[in-house]
Amino acid sequence: MGATVNARQTLRLAALNRLVVAALLALAFVIAAPAHRAAAQTPDEQIIITEIRIEGAERIDPNTVYSYLTVRAGDPFDPAELNASLTSLFRTGLFADVVLRRDGSILVVSIVENPIINRIAFEGNDRLDNDTLEAEISSRPRVVYTRTRVQSDVARLLEIYRRSGRFAATVDPKVIQLDQNRVDLVFEIDEGPLTGISRITFIGNEAFSDSTLRDEILTEESGLFSFLSSDDTYDPDRVAFDRELLRSFYLSEGYADFRVISAVAELTPDREDFFVTFTIEEGERYRFGQIDIVSSLRDLNFDPLFDVVITEEGDVYNADQIENSIDLLAAEVSDQQFAFVDIRPQVTRNRDELLIDVTYEISEGPRVFVERIEIIGNVRTVDSVIRREMELVEGDPFSESLLRRSEARIRNLAFFRDVDVSTVPGSSPDRAVVRVEVEEQSTGELTLGAGFSTEDGPIGDLTLSERNLLGRGQELRVGASISGSSSEVDVSFTEPYFLGRNLSAGFDVFRTIDENDDDTAFEEGRLGGALRFGYPITRNLFQVWTYSLERREISDVLPSASAFIRDEEGVTVRSTVSQALTYRDLDSRIRPTDGFVVSLANDFTGLGGDVRLVRTTLSGSYFVPVVEDVILSVSAETGIVFGLGEDVRISDRFFVGGGSLRGFETGGIGPRDGNGDALGGRQFATGSVEVEFPVGLPEEFGITGRAFSDIGILREPQEETLNTGNAADVVLSTGSPRASVGAGLSWDSPFGPVRLDFAFPVIQEDFDEEERFRFSFGTSF
Repeated sequence: MGATVNARQTLRLAALNRLVVAALLALAFVIAAPAHRAAAQTPDEQIIITEIRIEGAERIDPNTVYSYLTVRAGDPFDPAELNASLTSLFRTGLFADVVLRRDGSILVVSIVENPIINRIAFEGNDRLDNDTLEAEISSRPRVVYTRTRVQSDVARLLEIYRRSGRFAATVDPKVIQLDQNRVDLVFEIDEGPLTGISRITFIGNEAFSDSTLRDEILTEESGLFSFLSSDDTYDPDRVAFDRELLRSFYLSEGYADFRVISAVAELTPDREDFFVTFTIEEGERYRFGQIDIVSSLRDLNFDPLFDVVITEEGDVYNADQIENSIDLLAAEVSDQQFAFVDIRPQVTRNRDELLIDVTYEISEGPRVFVERIEIIGNVRTVDSVIRREMELVEGDPFSESLLRRSEARIRNLAFFRDVDVSTVPGSSPDRAVVRVEVEEQSTGELTLGAGFSTEDGPIGDLTLSERNLLGRGQELRVGASISGSSSEVDVSFTEPYFLGRNLSAGFDVFRTIDENDDDTAFEEGRLGGALRFGYPITRNLFQVWTYSLERREISDVLPSASAFIRDEEGVTVRSTVSQALTYRDLDSRIRPTDGFVVSLANDFTGLGGDVRLVRTTLSGSYFVPVVEDVILSVSAETGIVFGLGEDVRISDRFFVGGGSLRGFETGGIGPRDGNGDALGGRQFATGSVEVEFPVGLPEEFGITGRAFSDIGILREPQEETLNTGNAADVVLSTGSPRASVGAGLSWDSPFGPVRLDFAFPVIQEDFDEEERFRFSFGTSF
């Protein structure tokens, strides 16, 4: 019983002790907590910034430094705010070092200013000039020097050199310390050798060989003539563009599933060249299936639409033909007075039969009108010269085809280095602003020419011309030329829009002397002038009218000349009215590859003067691409001249040969007298068939080959053999056709165009004059 009582007492004491300890702890917490809260809420116990002192400022005003701080006098020394101030100062790029420290209650801001760049220089750059490099970097003289900016400039310079094919280039920036905290920044450059393309390979191509695919891309392998092109250096952008070129090529050849899996460039172990590998997947070759046209437009005539579509059932699928068909359909629909149309091709692919059905869906597009036309970049050329070439004016319904034609017309002016015609949204959804951006180029030329031809011997000329006189689109030309057998001086002026109308007008004044002793035994001098004007009848049909007055003198007739030649001696005056009607539908006026041109010219001489005659010539040429880069051309010309109550003088007749019938000299065929002098003819006809083709050299060489066959006839000299007993008074003429075959080369050389023709007569007469080799070249400098 006593043990039990003692145990109970022990437990009670232990519990009491625990209660006492808990009470004491609670009392201590109650007492301590208010004291802690009071200490945290008493600002007088913290140090306050009484002053901010700026040290180290030399060039920069202390107030500028002060403005970047996030703390002010009166604020506490808060570490977070001081860190924000430090960050703000470094972000300005003005300081190389910044230190914040406390001196009692004073905040001391100690700075080290970045230096100012005094001068920037480049050393070791031979391939890229200083102006090019300076335009690429952000560092500038009188700007604060920062390491970050210089590192960025170095990366940019290396990128520029890599773009130019020099992947081994290095750039080392050097800083030269000057007084007054200035520095000279020098970029020491080691350009290194050109990093060429050692090999281009293709993986996965079965339908086309590697050499065929290499011809379709811009990147080229380095070779013997690499110095003439920069495409044999590695350029990542060029390789990326090559992927698109390969895709376009395969899509034009029927491979609708084609894709480029990868295009990888690897440096050779010596780091001097690249291996470029294209991995491709050709897929199957498709053909066009059913071709159809559907439209929701009322009164649309479908018959001419099917005529202009160039995609035909059964042909090899060609994505380019679809795009071209859309353009042709848009033009045809526009001609039917539907200004707002939207044409979309719906393509259905049949993978089992490898056919692609194409349905051209023609629907009404949004109605958009031209709000205004803005012309940008024409510093010298007046706006009206550009506006008159636009086939769209303010208020017209917008037409994409007319917009593209307008751009082509402006380009054909040859006044501008670049022309970009685009549209931007107008003031409302149904309004569009047409923006014409041009970059002008020099239109004045001073040309000194030198050359040689088998027909005229040495040739020299001096020409001063201005195609855009005073920025008004007028053309003025003054020229003089001299060769081994002729000389000429001429002045020409043309106003393309006379009186503000689509009517060209101009005049010509000329003086020529021809010494044709090899063909006709006399010297011919001409002095005269002409007034002309021309106008378009339709988009492709042009007419030009000319009135000319000419004094012609035949002199220095050789004593041994025939009676026919001697009768020509003397002075005559010709007053002539001429017209030329030309229909031209060519893809290019300079170097046509598709289309045709036909011209009819008539001359009537006899409105005063001593000579009365009528002359008519008809000519035409047709061009068609046979295969890629192979152009077939067929041309023909014929003419007739007859006198009005008098004989046709020899100098007014036709002469055939030289350029008009290769294989024969100028005037080399047709009637001749006993001395072999050409008498010319009153009727002629010539024809030519020519195939132009590449010769396997890179396109930038500008060398093409050609094979040709010419045929011609010249007849009716009017003279008959005279019974004078003089062998020179005999007329040799058969009126039979002549023909030749041959081949030639053309080279757009740095020294001017060069032409070489080798022609061999296959049908000729014994008295004809041959010319088997014809060569000419010229240059301008």
